Amino acid sequence: MAAGYIKKCPECGSINLMSRDERGEIICKDCGLVIEERMIDFGQEWREFDSESASKRRRTGAPITSTKFDGGLGTSIGTDADILRLNTKSKNKYMRLQKWQHRISTAIERNLKLALAELKRVSSFLKLPNPVLEDASEIYRQAVQRGLVRGRSMESVVSGALYAACRRHEIPRTLDELAEASGIDKKEIGRTYRFITRELGVRILPSNPVDYIPRFSSELKLNAETQSKAVEILEMAQKAELTSGRGPTGIAAASLYVAAVMNNEKRTQREVADVAGVTEVTIRNRYKELLKKLDLEDELKKKQKENKAESEE
Repeated sequence: MAAGYIKKCPECGSINLMSRDERGEIICKDCGLVIEERMIDFGQEWREFDSESASKRRRTGAPITSTKFDGGLGTSIGTDADILRLNTKSKNKYMRLQKWQHRISTAIERNLKLALAELKRVSSFLKLPNPVLEDASEIYRQAVQRGLVRGRSMESVVSGALYAACRRHEIPRTLDELAEASGIDKKEIGRTYRFITRELGVRILPSNPVDYIPRFSSELKLNAETQSKAVEILEMAQKAELTSGRGPTGIAAASLYVAAVMNNEKRTQREVADVAGVTEVTIRNRYKELLKKLDLEDELKKKQKENKAESEE
């Protein structure tokens, strides 16, 4: 409601306002003053029941998007397949138009065209949702406009922007995963990520190990009870300050390993380490820390006895 923007009546000070959408007005119920009129209705003006009726009635183009170098507002002069079907005279005409359209684009636009295509490829490989892709595209666009790409490889800046977007949307992906998807060394991605976020003032909160639990448990095919127990162990570890100064993936994987052992869903340390992208030694060390500092040894032994008794029955 537009009434939400106007808090009170400027005439009598009343907050008893009424919105009349059909006339585009906001009226004070106490004194009758028309506070706002001729307001724009942003709602849809028709109903659509299938894609065909929607395309006939729609009067606008595709939405503006950061994932295209021109923001989705550019004009496309035919595809190659369409042009090849034309006669020779028309074909030559459209090919000349295409050539000139490519020539008039600026260096920034050409850079964005290549980089955003690479961004889509890496994003697709990592199965990231569209909001993350949009955010990463916007971060890369700002980096290009500020001249931060100069002297760095396009792929490393793309990966750094994507990593920043993942962190901002709390959809964690490790540097190892980004390195595998982009073919860039993870140290280079880390350096570029820190440089971009510092220069653009992008505020990124530290990674929360809890964010990794759903993905790791899904890949290890663990049930919901084990997942909940792993989150509970992580929350205890955070209160005991065991997570500070340690890699979020290692501590998340170790919590999941403890929870799996407790719920008799046995997974080897190697399996957990492979999914989390850490070493078995890391899992073992974090596992021992969690058992010792959180006093989980007695609970673990008790659970193991219960599971053994159930299996014997």
